[in-house]
Amino acid sequence: MLAPLAPEVITLGCRLNIAESETIRGFLGSRDVVVVNSCAVTNEAVKATRAAIRRARRRRPGAEIVVTGCAATIDPAGFAGMAEVDRIVGNPDKLAPGHWGAPDLPTTVRFEGHARALVEVQNGCDHRCTFCAIPFGRGPSRSVPAGAVVGRIAELVDAGHNEVVLTGVDLTSYGHDLPGSPTLGHLVERILKLVPGLPRLRLSSLDGIEIDDRLFDLLTAEARVMPHVHLSLQAGDDMILKRMKRRHTRAQSVALVGRLKAKRPEIAIGADIIAGFPTEDEAMFANSAALIADCDIVHAHVFPYSPRADTPAARMPQVAPPVVKDRAARLRAAAEAHRTRWLETLVGTEQRVLVEAPGDRGRAENFAEIRLAPTPFALSLSKGCPSSDEEQDRASTSSARTGDVVSATITRTADNELIGTFA
Repeated sequence: MLAPLAPEVITLGCRLNIAESETIRGFLGSRDVVVVNSCAVTNEAVKATRAAIRRARRRRPGAEIVVTGCAATIDPAGFAGMAEVDRIVGNPDKLAPGHWGAPDLPTTVRFEGHARALVEVQNGCDHRCTFCAIPFGRGPSRSVPAGAVVGRIAELVDAGHNEVVLTGVDLTSYGHDLPGSPTLGHLVERILKLVPGLPRLRLSSLDGIEIDDRLFDLLTAEARVMPHVHLSLQAGDDMILKRMKRRHTRAQSVALVGRLKAKRPEIAIGADIIAGFPTEDEAMFANSAALIADCDIVHAHVFPYSPRADTPAARMPQVAPPVVKDRAARLRAAAEAHRTRWLETLVGTEQRVLVEAPGDRGRAENFAEIRLAPTPFALSLSKGCPSSDEEQDRASTSSARTGDVVSATITRTADNELIGTFA
């Protein structure tokens, strides 16, 4: 008799989903089940979720297929109607052990085999950007108490993790619902103080208008907070920002980046930018495209606008789909060219790299992707077997384990990434 297949969790979308999937994995025991943790940020994400469900059923015809996440929460009837789906678990219930057929289980450290661990500190959103359906799937903003966050991070550090990423739907809104209304800056300070063994703390997407002086100082002066700030910009034209119901202006974004880089020049800026938002004309698009240089965006996430049902933007005059596609392609090309120029400035530098599987690549503190070339000694060994125990030991140290932090000297660029050797 064949052994039962191990449970499987398929994750689509954001880092918050990844963090939640690791918790769900701990509730599944040894059952023959596939959980699809869905995304609804765009129509393409919903299509990708449906495709993942169909592939899972073809691969594992006897498994229970359970769908959770934002897409399943926003449209439960639509996903329940798929022949491949056995059960829906909405976002409000996804982290409750009983909904996975498991008893309450003790907290288990997850992310084994992953370079960085993701920790959810906030969920939901109280804002209503006109393009966004996520609040329908995630509900109002709510924060995880600092004590629980610190305890979770301490467990992960004790388990060997060298980098933790704080995640949330609207991360910079952290704390307004907690006693004393602490801010994200307060939380970061507490983590750094109470978990001194944590070498690297990274923050996921931030709303620039909510970066206060405390958080700004941590981002620019604290070495253990990584020099990588991902901003939820969405557009670079003031009229489009107003129609999106964003709370910042173009000038505020440019000024914020200028202040960040003046205080900590090595900070790498990432940003989300939407191409083809309703009513966007060519001049408005040009303002967004110029934002890549004006804000020195080297980690750009470009999205073609996708009308989501029941959102105000879906009722606005739409840009023709071919134009949206063309503008997204032009934005991506501009972003890639700017990123390439930035990567070239890093050649010859030494970078601290968090090694990712399978051990020959990783991310620098500024989140640049680095491919670790084998050392000359390792290359010589690849031509034959080591002749002694000493040589075998030296060969094993020519690469690193997933999750290690190593120094690498950057020698060149290739395929939009850096090439480095162990320093």
